[in-house]
Order: sequence, then C-alpha cells, then structure tokens
Amino acid sequence: MSGLSDNPSPICLTYKLVDDLELKLDVHAPRSGQPAQGAVVPVVVYFHGGGLTVGNRRSWFPVWLSNRLTTAGCAFVCVDYRLIPPATGHEILEDVKDAIRYVAFNLNAELAKPGQGLGRISNFQIDCEAIAVAGTSAGGLCAYLAAMHATPKPRAVLSMYGMGGNFLTPHYLSPKNEVFFRGRELLNPNDFACYLHPGCHTLHPVSDSPLVYHLQSSTTPGYPANPRMLLTRLYLQLGTFLDYYTGCHEPSLSAALREPIAPLPADLVTAVDASQSQDEGATLQLKSAIPKRHIPLFPQLVASHVDWPPTILVHGSVDSAVPADESRHLHASLQRAGIEACLIIIAGEEHSFDYREGAEQRYGSPDGYFEQIVEFLINHLR
Repeated sequence: MSGLSDNPSPICLTYKLVDDLELKLDVHAPRSGQPAQGAVVPVVVYFHGGGLTVGNRRSWFPVWLSNRLTTAGCAFVCVDYRLIPPATGHEILEDVKDAIRYVAFNLNAELAKPGQGLGRISNFQIDCEAIAVAGTSAGGLCAYLAAMHATPKPRAVLSMYGMGGNFLTPHYLSPKNEVFFRGRELLNPNDFACYLHPGCHTLHPVSDSPLVYHLQSSTTPGYPANPRMLLTRLYLQLGTFLDYYTGCHEPSLSAALREPIAPLPADLVTAVDASQSQDEGATLQLKSAIPKRHIPLFPQLVASHVDWPPTILVHGSVDSAVPADESRHLHASLQRAGIEACLIIIAGEEHSFDYREGAEQRYGSPDGYFEQIVEFLINHLR
C-alpha cells in the first residue's frame, strides 16, 4: 500500500439510509508523510454541535482539532445525524451507533473501492481497534452516547463543552422569562409553531440543516435565517428541551422532573459539590420520574454503570449555553466510578470559545490547551 493521502478534500460517503434520507460522513485523510503503523491509521469520529436541532458535518468545523489529528497521522471523520425535531434522542442514538459501526466494519471496504480516475478512493485504511470519539456542544452529547452504547467501544472521548453532563437542572427544566442564553433576546414561540409539539411531528426527517444568516442589506443583518438555529434556545426558554430530546410530550417529562427539583438545594441539583450520598439520593429521586426506556439517553444516569472510556472534558467557565457545571458533574461521576477522566475549565471563556478569532494564538502553543487535548486522544489511540 502506498503512502498516506495528502488530498485536502474529504471523502464523502453515505453510512446509512433511512427511507429516502441519506446520512453522510466526511473522511479527512491523514496528511502525507505522517507515520501511523504504515497506512493503517487510528481515527477520531467527530459529531457537530447545534443543539441537536441544526447543522451538518461541515458546520462549526473544528479546524484546530482536525489539523492536529491529521498531522499526527489520524483520520478525522465528521458525521451527520438526524436532527430534533422530528427525530428524538432515540433516533440520534441509533445514528451514533450506526456511524461507529460503519467506520469500524464498513469504511475500509469503501476506501478500497476504485475512485473516479484516481485508482483508489484513498491510500490508507482504518484501524478498527483504534477509534476515539469527539464532539462540540450537542456533539459532545453524541460522543457520550457513543461512549455508553457504541460497538466497538471507543478508546477515548473528547467533549468540548458538551451537553448532557447533567440534564436534571433548571437550565433544561425551568421556563425562562429573562435573558439567559449568551445575552440573546427571548424568542416568541408563535414564530416557531411548526417546530413545537404537536405540529413538529409532521416534519420531514432531516440530517443536514446548514447555517444561514440574513444578508447585511436586510433589516436584521447577520441574524439566523434558518429557524432551526434558534430551536434549542427556544426549548430551553420554554423549559421543555427534554420533551423533544426524549419524545416524551404527553405527559411532559420536563414537567414531571420540574416538580421534584424545585425543593432541592442548588448544590444537589448541580451535584458538583455535594457529597456522594447526597448526589446519589437526589439522582435516584429524579431518575424515578424518568420512564425506563429513556434512561439510556442520560449520560449522568449511565456513566457509572458501563465500561466508559477515558475521557477529557473541556469547558469555558462562564458558558451560558451549556453551563460548565455539566462537565464538572460528569467528571465527578466518572472519577467516582474509577474511570480515567480529565477536566479542563478555561477561565473567562464562553460557549464556542475555540472558534473565536485569536483562539489559535491563545490556546495553540506547544504547551497550550489544544496540544494537551490532542495528546490525550493520541495517547489512548496508540
């Protein structure tokens, strides 16, 4: 087999067909000349952010992560998954599992097929025993789902300010009547009727909803033109995100959970600084209100009961979209279960800090956070 590909264009493949909906992934090849067991290379499977409601495999692409991993001789695979609504977390979980299964057991056959005038689609193969998962925001939740349920089991997990470290908090369950999300205005639910229960269930399934903004010539320049870009904020504002995530609207799961968290002290709701016995007591009280079929969608309720891979969690300390206490909470749960877990809280940073201008200069030095993160993944893929 020849050396590794230096083609910067990703290889786009369909990993799953659901009725007439093609679910796609992009394979970014290792960069030419990088040693990685000949041409059999480890792979990091990446899930995009967007609150589970918007985006695709090319949205919010983490250039800093992809460049470092492919330079180190890894393949980098970005995955589409079905979006809420009309999908729920159950369909997303199936897509996550199917994507990992495809990468492990089907991708090499596709990579070996003749390309159009290229002889082969690629000149490398995937080491199916060296798969890690990563995700940003909602993609971090997808990475958690892979950690819990995917076969083969990922070797490592990276969560960049991931959702799902603690769903059982007022951030997800309480209706909001004041600005709460990155200083942005409250939304009018009447503007989103087709995305609200019960009308949302008639929507056509979608796995690719690109980011679109109003033109500078419009009355709202730069404002999201794709309504899906606002849905997660709307569901958090209404305190019903978990209804859409689980599909449990009637009766409302959010309402059922809202009542038991109301009398709990704040430290038990976040369960970051609470003792283990207090944490377990509060968790059991809330868990009892969740139908059993939905439990696999809650990382905090499963983490200590499965063979969870080594995990690195990274979060900005002032994140208002996904509070940093979510990563603190999951980190504490993993550590109590004896699982290798590394937590990096970056002081003063908001959501999506790694996409901000100047992030490479702030965090990309040889001893910076970006290098620490990639080193963690590489060490567990070797």
